[in-house]
Amino acid sequence: MDMPVLERPSATPQLPPSPLGCPIDALLRLISGPWTTYLLWILHTSGPTRFGELKRKMGTISAKVLTERVRMLEQAGVIYRHIEPTVPPQVTYGLTDKGDELITTFEPLAALARRWAGLPEEVCSHTPTNTPQGSL
Repeated sequence: MDMPVLERPSATPQLPPSPLGCPIDALLRLISGPWTTYLLWILHTSGPTRFGELKRKMGTISAKVLTERVRMLEQAGVIYRHIEPTVPPQVTYGLTDKGDELITTFEPLAALARRWAGLPEEVCSHTPTNTPQGSL
């Protein structure tokens, strides 16, 4: 199915509060929740994606948890939600400019994780092959 080209809104991120008052801690709290990095990676590799398709691609995630994750990331300005006023409404999610900026940090982190785990470079690079909770 062809997705319409959507204008990506720019958003000012609102990171979760950090008890330390540290922006790095706040950013890590945002992306360290279960399924969050995998959700971002799917939006990065698939482009704007409807809710049902996100749920199918993420495997065993519940609709409740997926809803919590997308709301949190939308509030942080990392993803956007586009609602097409149809019956039923078609809701599409995609990365904002801030989301694209955040995703650029994933590949160096994945390379570091592979080195520390003694895994070959192709493991967890570009396209996810399974659905681990909270990781690529």
